Amino acid sequence: MGARRVAYRKKKRQNLFSMALVSLAVVMILIVVIIGGFQIQKKIDGYEQKRQELQAQIEEQEKRAEELEEFEKYTQTKQYMEEVAKDKLGLVYEGEILFKQEE
Repeated sequence: MGARRVAYRKKKRQNLFSMALVSLAVVMILIVVIIGGFQIQKKIDGYEQKRQELQAQIEEQEKRAEELEEFEKYTQTKQYMEEVAKDKLGLVYEGEILFKQEE
């Protein structure tokens, strides 16, 4: 009976050692997963910030495109052509009187 008891104690110690190793491995894997999760979350936050910046640029460019379309329409009007003729070329309508301010 004495030999059985010694063998039982050895098995019990081996089982405890095996369980400790498995627990240690599980804890290490858990730590690696948590650290990886933090790194991924950091990347996600960076990508979200970049996405917001790009979205703001898109909105800005769309607004600029609308302004250019409106300016293009305006340049086709008679009023714009008259303004350019007066400002750049110094042309006036026949019979039109211009007053200049003294400096």
